[in-house]
Formats: sequence, C-alpha cells, structure tokens
Amino acid sequence: MKTTFKYLSRLSVLIFSAMFLLSSCSKENTFSNRKISFNADWSFHLNDSLTNKDTIGTSTKWRTLDLPHDWSIEGKFDEKSSAGYGGGSLNGGLGWYKKTFKIAKEDINKIISITFDGVYKNSEVWINGHYLGKRPNGYIGFQYELSPYLNYGEKTNEIIVKVDNSKQPNSRWYSGSGIFRNVWLETTDKLHVEHWGTYVTTPKVTAEKASVNIETRIQNDHLESKKLTLVTTIYKEDKKVTSGSTTYITLTPKSGTLLNVKAEVESPVLWSVEKPELYTAITEILVDDKIVDQYKTNFGIREFKFDLNKGFILNGKQVKIKGVCMHHDLGPLGSAINTRAIERQLEILKEMGVNGIRTSHNPPAPELLDLCDKMGFIVMDEAFDMWKQNKTKYDYANDWDKWHRIDLGDQLRRDRNHPSIFIWSIGNEIPEQWNETGVEIAKELAEIVRINDKTRPLTAAMNPPVNMNIDAVTLQFEKKNVQFNAIAKSGILDLIGYNYAHQTYEYHQKNFPNTPFIATETTSGLETRGYYDTVSDTIKKWPVRWDLKFTEGNPGNTVSAYDQVQAPWGSTHEATWKVIKKHDFLSGMYIWTGFDYIGEPTPYEWPSVSSYFGIVDLAGFPKDVYYMYQSEWTDKTVLHIFPHWNWKAGQTVDVWAYYNNADEVELFVNGKSVGKRSKKGDDLHVMWRIPFQAGTLKAISRKNGKTVLEKEIKTAGNPSQLKLTADRSTIKADKNDLSFVTVDILDDKETLVPNANNEINFSLTGNGKIVGVCSGDPVSHESYKGNKHTALAGKCLVIVQSGDKTGRVELTAKAKGLKPATIVITTE
Repeated sequence: MKTTFKYLSRLSVLIFSAMFLLSSCSKENTFSNRKISFNADWSFHLNDSLTNKDTIGTSTKWRTLDLPHDWSIEGKFDEKSSAGYGGGSLNGGLGWYKKTFKIAKEDINKIISITFDGVYKNSEVWINGHYLGKRPNGYIGFQYELSPYLNYGEKTNEIIVKVDNSKQPNSRWYSGSGIFRNVWLETTDKLHVEHWGTYVTTPKVTAEKASVNIETRIQNDHLESKKLTLVTTIYKEDKKVTSGSTTYITLTPKSGTLLNVKAEVESPVLWSVEKPELYTAITEILVDDKIVDQYKTNFGIREFKFDLNKGFILNGKQVKIKGVCMHHDLGPLGSAINTRAIERQLEILKEMGVNGIRTSHNPPAPELLDLCDKMGFIVMDEAFDMWKQNKTKYDYANDWDKWHRIDLGDQLRRDRNHPSIFIWSIGNEIPEQWNETGVEIAKELAEIVRINDKTRPLTAAMNPPVNMNIDAVTLQFEKKNVQFNAIAKSGILDLIGYNYAHQTYEYHQKNFPNTPFIATETTSGLETRGYYDTVSDTIKKWPVRWDLKFTEGNPGNTVSAYDQVQAPWGSTHEATWKVIKKHDFLSGMYIWTGFDYIGEPTPYEWPSVSSYFGIVDLAGFPKDVYYMYQSEWTDKTVLHIFPHWNWKAGQTVDVWAYYNNADEVELFVNGKSVGKRSKKGDDLHVMWRIPFQAGTLKAISRKNGKTVLEKEIKTAGNPSQLKLTADRSTIKADKNDLSFVTVDILDDKETLVPNANNEINFSLTGNGKIVGVCSGDPVSHESYKGNKHTALAGKCLVIVQSGDKTGRVELTAKAKGLKPATIVITTE
C-alpha cells in the first residue's frame, strides 16, 4: 500500500508538471530563476592603454551603462590607429566593468553562475576579490560559478571584469571591444542539468514518424547521494506531442552522469527554409516528487544530406544553398549585440532570397542562431580564422595551443541543437592548409567535432582547394595536372570548401569524385551604393579585368555600383551565380558578403573605413545587385532599373535592368521608346547605352505581349525636404527594441535626390534615445553615435532605441535649407 501511494504521488506530480508546462511553456522566462538577464546597471571605465597603468582604484572615474557594450564604436576614426584600416581605424584599449548586486538568503544552497556570451577580448573576472579566470577568445561564451564567494541577504556583491583589447592589430576586420554580447545570471539547484547539457538528434525521420534521442548531462553537487527522476517531454508550441519519458537513478555526491532518452514523434512537422518548424524538449529533474530543475531545449526535425550529384538535399528535396557570409558587427551599432538589429538584417536578406548564412569567421552570437532557427536559414557555423600561424601580430594564433580545444568544444556543445546549422567549418583560409602541419591540425579538429556531433558534415574554407593557374585553368584541368591543397586531398573533410576559384567548379567531380561540393566564400564584388561610373569612367578607371591592381580607382574612394568590379581573387556577382545555378552537383554558395561591415575597406585604405563587398550597405540599404539576386532567388516579380536619372545633358549612360517572369523589357525616355531587350542565353540583366535627357526614364516588362511591371525613375530637382520612414512605428518599451528610421532627401515633387549629401541633424523627445546614425558611406568619418550625419546618395539612417516606459517617442530631422520632418514612434 505504501508503495502504491508513493507511485500515485509521483504520478500526480508528473501530471501536474506536464499540465503546468502545457499552459506556459511558450512564454518567455518560463523557467523562473534559472536564467535571467544580467545586463543592467554596470559601471564602465576605459583606461588610456598608452599612458595609464593597468589598475583601477578609489579615484577611478566610472560611467553607468547597460550591456551589451562596444566601446570602440564610441571613439573617433583614427588614421594612426594600431588596429589599422583592416580593423576599421577604431582603437581598442583596456576597459573595466563592474556591477554590484544582492543575492537572496533563500538561495544560499543554490548554484549561482554567471554566463558571458562573448567578451572581446582577453577577459578576466573577479567576484568579491576572488579571481575566477581568463578567456582570451572574444567570440565564444563561457560560464563561472559564483556560489563559493557570494554574500547573501542585504550584503552586496561586486563583480569586476577586465577586458584587454590593447594589443593591436589582432583582427583582419572590425572586432569591437568590451562585453559586447549578453550576460546572464543562472541559478540552479545543486542537482541540475549542466550548462549546455543537452544534445538532441533525430537519427531517423519519415513522414510517419521521427525518432528523437536526447542526451542529458546531470550534475549532483550535493554532499550526499540523490535519488532522482528525470522526465523529458516534447512539445510543439503549446501542445505536448510525446508523453514524458521517465528515468530513475541515484547519483553519488559530487558526481555527474550522462542519460540518454529516446522518444518518437508521430507525423513530424519538418524544419525547412520555407517553414522552419521548431519543437521543444522540456527536461525536469525531480527529487521526492518535487521539481528541482527544468531545462528547455529547442530543436528541429529534418533530414538532409550533401549528394555527390544532386548537391544539398533537405527532407528529400533538392535545395540550392543561396547564402551570404556575415561578419558580426551591426553597422552603426558596432559589435554590441541587439536581437532586433540582427533580425532586421535577416529580414532584408530573406527578402532578397537568401536562405543561408556563414558565420565568418568565428562563433556567432547565440541570438543569430536562434533567429536562423526561427526564420529558416542554412547556417555554416565557423570556428577559426587562423590556427597556429598568425595573420595579424596579436591574433588568436598566440592563444592557439592552450585554448583551441576548449573553445571549439564549447562552441560545438553550445550550438549543436540548432536545426539551422548544417555545416561545421573548422577554419577560414588557414595558412597551414598547403602543408602536412595543416593536415595534422585538421585531423585533431575533426576529431573534436565528431566527438561532439556526428550529424553534420565538416568543411574548411580553402583558398582554394586546388592550386590554380588562372591563365591556363582549362588546359590545366583537362590534363588533370592539378596540385591539390593538402587538407583538401587528405580525406579529412566531408565537404570540399571553395573560397573563390569559380573557374574550377565545373571540374569538381573529376578532382574530388568522393566528396561533395560547397562554395564557402564567393564573389567579392565591390560597389558603393548610388555611385555609377559613366562609360568613359568604366573604360578608363575600372577595366573589367580580374587582375587589375585594385589600388587604382576613383577619386573619393568610390566604386561603381554596376556589377563590373571585383577584387583580384574574386568575380562579379553574375559570373559566380551563373556557374553555381548551372550544375546540380554544386550544392550552393556563400557570397562575400551580405552586408557591408566595418573595417577591411578593399579596394582602398584610409580614408575608407568600411567594406565595399556587401550586397547591402552598412546602413541596411540595398545596392542595385540586390535585385539581380531577388530576380533569380525568389518568386517575386521583379523589375529594377538603374542608375539614377540625374546626369549632364548628352552624357552617355548605361541603363541596366534586372527582371524576371517576363520575356522582355522596353525602355522609354520621356515617352519615347529606346528599344526592347531580352535576356539571351545565361544573361542576368539587359542594358541600353543611351544619351541622357532630363525627364522620366520608364521601363515596362512584358510576357506574351502583356505588361507585367512598370518602373519609373525621374530626374530630381534641387533638395527641398526630408522624409522619415520607420521600419516599425510601434516597439517594445524594454530598453532594447529598435526602430530603424530611413531619411530620404526629396525635391519639391517628392522625388529622391540621388546626389544629395546634406548634413542632417536629429533630435528626440520621449522615452527613448538615438543609438546610431549612418549613411552607408565607406569614407565617412562621422561618429555612428552622434546626433547628426551626412547623407549618401540622398539617404541616411537613424536608429531609435526604446526606454523602459510606454508612450510616444518623437524624432525630428533637420537640414539647412530643407523642410524638416518628424515621425512618432510608439513604445508599449
């Protein structure tokens, strides 16, 4: 009878727990105090690393701020910056963060830890004077237990974080400086699921049923043995789809264990790029029928493979990977992570037709992967930009021997449950790739990957996997006289990753008959949004030759936005896509890059401070080639003509059109036809070369003689007014949400003035603040953190962040000689 009662009691608890989770598992912070934000109310001090000692004291001046925080973006662009133009000409330095906080008395028997999602770089942490440790890598998350050193009740605690980014250069792109990702305080029972303690796989998937394996690592930090019950339940949104799987074990004191739970999901809803469906596994630990820990793991059910002949197959369907590479900075926000800012980038890319993201060249912020899970992107998760051999003097190679095993293992355990991740990349353009040293390192890294996850293929971004002779590439490959990259020919990789070398793609099956293809990095096209070389300019300054020295170019460090200019190692956008789309066995590509980013301003040096590679500029405004991809990569009906229509009378201008879902495009100037054009063969655009006449440029696309779309571009007059347009007019009053407001400079007929570069001043009233301004101009040295900015090609961006109160935020833009504009943003 006693046994029966105990069984019923436990059953009742389990039923109640399941009902509770059923009603609330979709809400944020369901699991009460396990993990809470620890971002608010930090104090910050920036040392002058050249003159100040590496100390803080009672006289140190602090300012209060919320995390995430990037102090470098707050500085001035500096031609003499030790970060160099590759690092965005923004200085690093040495910074200190501190925070005081209290812990409730009732938590004295809990395990309390702090988790940093990323600190750039060389972070060291102290709690109440006790040293917790150092983490050189700026991109990977880490956790320290605080419990042994905490004060409880009314006595405060002080945590101090030192961040040393003073040794420069240490990056080939803009890194940012500081605690630039989120920080969390985690409270658990001494009997708990470990940090990153679950691993979900779906080894068998059919339309009728999916098997789900859930490995769970449990730690018992009590001084006595604990009899526990582990209950794992799977939910789809608010609906339970599996009954709780129950395991009973006893854990000895100060010990851990790994438990494997198997479950089945009937009629699974599969994750795909079109419908990224997610499931949630809820793991509970019970002792004496009481829940002592709960842990949530989101995952997806999908089946995929990379096929030698058909490329990438997802859920039985051939899918071409149409991806872009992305650096971690968020343009005018710098490297300080913001979920809405990442979401906006992904929305813009999704609208273009992008279905893949490569996290170049480091572990990404967790928020990016969460959004890729929810929005449907095929992610290549990359670990390293270098191994033992440096690319810059003070980069990660200096920490390689001690840290690479730890950092890679942590990245894999952190990220492996994300259904959006389909590829692990162990390195980008590694100098050791051509010799046996690189092979030995690759073997070690591959072993670490496969110990932690056997469900995804492994690659490396090689530049390139074959030693090309570009001037005789066809002859070389036809004769099969190929010198292979040592890592590529080693058999270690599951996918051969190509950086550039699009001339060799069609030979892949001959050169690597047993290993599928992925283009890890392609193109490197160069463009300044809204700037166009005339016909004579193109011939004189930017000949269409891949081997042109890219130090030649235009005054003002501009690059024509026609798709005609590329870095010496790359191609135009059209050239690479034509090859990729032609062959089924080419699984897809990741273009360099989706967005412009701070630093690495190829083809120029100072005064340029940001890149020209992006399909979208630093402010988030698409360049013209965006619409080529949209016409190829989406089902949307597209007709995009360019350039602008403000030129000198009689000047010869090339007019391009990107279009789809039509047979032809006819172009009119002031109502008079200048001809019809149709794409021939593998053409991706059509063109007219015509003399400029002020007025209206009009294009009409037709299919079977019927009009599909019409587009007009008008000659603009002098600038006369400003127009403000918010991407969202209502945002959350949570001190984090953002509204991105586009500023257009118009003439008196409300036509965008394409050559307007007025300085615009911003003011704001209400419970919010301006956190970023930007025009996308790679040469601008104006602060991204100011209240004014100069427009580029008639456009500018201002970013408004909410406060913590509901109400109205009123943003006003003014410029000398122009009619001002005001917009209201509601916070709720």
